[in-house]
Amino acid sequence: MSMPVVVQVIGAPVACAGGVEDAWRAATTWVASQLVAHFGETVQVGYVDLFDTACPPLPPNAQLPVVYINGSLFSSGGKVNGPAIRAQIEKLIQTGQATE
Repeated sequence: MSMPVVVQVIGAPVACAGGVEDAWRAATTWVASQLVAHFGETVQVGYVDLFDTACPPLPPNAQLPVVYINGSLFSSGGKVNGPAIRAQIEKLIQTGQATE
C-alpha cells in the first residue's frame, strides 16, 4: 500500500480587535475535511502552530501560512488554498509521486 500524501500547514493565531483568532487552523480543518472527503485515506492533513516545539524550520523569507506537501514547500503566504492543494495532490497521484 502506498503512503498517503501528507499536507502540513504551519500557521499562528492572529490578534484582532475581538481577541485572538486561529483562522489558519480553522481554514486547515475545513480544507482537510474536503480533501479527505475527496481522496479518503490517500491524504493526511495536519496543522502545526508556529510556536509549537514540533514546528519544522521555515524557509527563508517565509510568510504564514506555510504549506508543505510531502515535505516540499507548496506555498508561503496568502491563504490555505484548498483547490490549489487538491490540484497538486491530483498531479502527484497521476504521476505516481504520491508517496513520500
